[in-house]
Amino acid sequence: MKLLGVFVLCLVAAGTAGADEAALCRANAGTYLTGKVTRDLTFTRGHLRNGVELSHTHLTLLSDQDGRSYHVAIDNVFAAGYDAAGDSVPAPLSTIRAGDRLELCGKLFTRGGLGIDWVHTDCGKPPRPAQPDGWLKVLAPDGTPGPNLENSQEYCRLWQ
Repeated sequence: MKLLGVFVLCLVAAGTAGADEAALCRANAGTYLTGKVTRDLTFTRGHLRNGVELSHTHLTLLSDQDGRSYHVAIDNVFAAGYDAAGDSVPAPLSTIRAGDRLELCGKLFTRGGLGIDWVHTDCGKPPRPAQPDGWLKVLAPDGTPGPNLENSQEYCRLWQ
């Protein structure tokens, strides 16, 4: 009987964690999505801002919320391993593979298909729907979110 109680408590805790993450995302003016990566990452060059290339990483996520596929556009400049002169997906984003489960907080878009972007820090600015204070986290097998992979503040100076 004790084992059943512990199991139920674990299930409740996991459900509460997801609800808390979704509420936090809404408080940060974002849209919350979780789901499975269905295509490996691709790197796309970007334009220069004050001499720093604003490249992107792209992937496709099958959403748990509505079963739809979302194009995810990730700003590489907010990844801790970003190299301004690099031409590949930066670490730690480079560890994400098809089949991984992610948690995203960001801004939905519909140009060119259904997608989500702005899944990164907003450098301390007050969040708003057009610019939420978002994140990208890999989910552990038990549903526990890992650290925000898009939280580097190194290049925030580009938007001050």
